[in-house]
Amino acid sequence: MKKINYIKFSLDLLMAVLFVFFFNKRVLGGQSFHEIAGLVFAVMYFTHIFLNWKWVVNVTRKIFDKKLQWNLRGSYALNLLLLICMTFVIISGILISKVVFPNIQVTNQGWFHVTHIAVSYLTLVLIGVHVGLHWQWVVNVWKKIWRIKTTFAWVRYAARGLTVLILVFGVYEMNSHGFVNQLSGVTSVFGSSSTQNMEGHDGGDFHGPNGVMAQGSEQTTTNSTAQSSTQNANSPQDFKAEMKGHEGGGSSNALGVIGTYTGMMSVFVIITYYLKKLFGRKKKKGKGKKLATA
Repeated sequence: MKKINYIKFSLDLLMAVLFVFFFNKRVLGGQSFHEIAGLVFAVMYFTHIFLNWKWVVNVTRKIFDKKLQWNLRGSYALNLLLLICMTFVIISGILISKVVFPNIQVTNQGWFHVTHIAVSYLTLVLIGVHVGLHWQWVVNVWKKIWRIKTTFAWVRYAARGLTVLILVFGVYEMNSHGFVNQLSGVTSVFGSSSTQNMEGHDGGDFHGPNGVMAQGSEQTTTNSTAQSSTQNANSPQDFKAEMKGHEGGGSSNALGVIGTYTGMMSVFVIITYYLKKLFGRKKKKGKGKKLATA
């Protein structure tokens, strides 16, 4: 196997671990780590794109070619959406920075604060789907690293049992941390109702998820604060849903954070992998029937 694949594997693994740390601002160095590591992650992410640039160029050139396989089109669309979301998370993180770029002043900072969080959860889902589509590649590289040539039957059964446990654990953590509410928050943030909710917050304070206050101007009145709380409580998606961990709630233990958010990501990895496997089998059966009737 080419050495470039080992580099890609190592980079992707580091990116996955680093990304889940961002969902708890108390982990490791707190806010300082969150922002500095975010910039490091940005460099790693665009390095990841550079290492796969040949694939990006080749598919882009053929994107309107009718002969291009639909799985490649789907993968391309997923990667494009992931690029958009990741870029938004990085830019919005810079705009609301308190440590690395404390002098950046933007209007409606509360909006950027809330969308930064919401889109981060959507990005976690997209990463899970991305990994699920390439899981067989991950397994192959892993086998090469450890020089595993054969897989015993008991190992396969143990892996399936472990998969079920991880799936159950991931679903439990998603429920505990209000994951679905955070995803639905993406639509409410970009919807017309969110625009109304954000009116009047330029220069004021905005109460984001879990009651956390995203600071704007120091000049704010009690009435405007109460009004913003009422508006958010009446939001169609109730954007005050629990978001333990991201704003400092929950455990700040590094291993605990990795376990929690990797578990959530794994739900989408597992679902995507088995759906891909299922459709692959149906496609093979369809080809077999065509050959039999030919």
